[in-house]
Amino acid sequence: MEIRPDLPIIMISGHGSLDNAVECVKKGAYDYISKPPDLNRLLITIKNALDKSTLVAETKTLKTKILKSKEIVGESKSIVKIKETIERVAPTEARVMITGENGTGKELVARWIHEMSSRAKYPLVEVNCAAIPSELIESELFGHEKGSFTSAIKQRIGKFEQAHGGTIFLDEIGDMDLTAQAKVLRALQEHKITRVGGEKEIKVDVRVIAATNKNLLKEIEMGKFRMDLYHRLSVILIHVPTLNDRKDDIPKLTEKFCAEICHEYGMQTKAISPKALELLQAYDYSGNIRELRNIIERLIILSGTKIEEDDVLTHTYMRKPAASVDENTAIEGFDRFNKFNEFKEYIEHKFLRHKLDKNNWNMTKTADEMEIQRSMLYNKVEKYNIKKEE
Repeated sequence: MEIRPDLPIIMISGHGSLDNAVECVKKGAYDYISKPPDLNRLLITIKNALDKSTLVAETKTLKTKILKSKEIVGESKSIVKIKETIERVAPTEARVMITGENGTGKELVARWIHEMSSRAKYPLVEVNCAAIPSELIESELFGHEKGSFTSAIKQRIGKFEQAHGGTIFLDEIGDMDLTAQAKVLRALQEHKITRVGGEKEIKVDVRVIAATNKNLLKEIEMGKFRMDLYHRLSVILIHVPTLNDRKDDIPKLTEKFCAEICHEYGMQTKAISPKALELLQAYDYSGNIRELRNIIERLIILSGTKIEEDDVLTHTYMRKPAASVDENTAIEGFDRFNKFNEFKEYIEHKFLRHKLDKNNWNMTKTADEMEIQRSMLYNKVEKYNIKKEE
């Protein structure tokens, strides 16, 4: 069994009893057959055991493939540091708080912490706290008893119980209301939960990994997050950087996404030209890795056999980088203007267009970045007749 733990064992004994059968199954036997064995039953049991063994092997193979496709890609300093932290933290029982913007890959970090831990053979249960209404979050986390409220027509097992022995990933925990926070804190302190409408305390053995895109210290100051829960959850802090902070990883990410998406669509993997890759690296990603993957998928669908610079310019909001000019050339250009106001309006027009294009014509974001009123930005756009280039 130590060499082949997945090998199904069928116990055959002449001392058949219900207690013996139960004891054998508890210790890992696939089935228990009393002597003299019924040949038909024995053949069926062997067939079922072999089928189960095949399914277990296939499951392991699929899991390996999925994990390989979910690798943390990148060699930038920040990503190398995250990988090193995961290797150190995963084998422990320490709780982890993962911070970072939406689309940076916080869920991926949580998954790898689980997969590299001793709990990997048990489930990783994910809960998106932002997607669950506040009145349902307690039932989702801790379950409920039949009749505990109007729509509770049957007993429900909560996420903490489902994750028993494994890991529970509380995504966007900054959106959890204070009442649910108090119950989560109790579960962490006492390793016990009580279902909604129930009185019985249920022991749970789970490792908690939490994630948020909010600044929880500010949320604590505003009274929206419990300080004691924050300290319970943030034994280890891991910050996932934005894609704009790790642009050196874009070539590898692009290669990975190209291979994955082409495989999904049953297409031959498309190459990407160096110029197109330069444009992808120069782009400002507000949606992080999620946005990059969407762009790659769009380019694969709409481009030819190879993704070229023109494909990127045609099918995204990216603009070709302006040719660089030296200082002398720029100064010579001043001679075109005789009046200060003419030069001022020219520069203002150029500046506004640059900012709008950079922010994909998001007026609110552009106005905030420029520290002006949005109404003033609209007036300037109308004054200079600036239009979005398709």
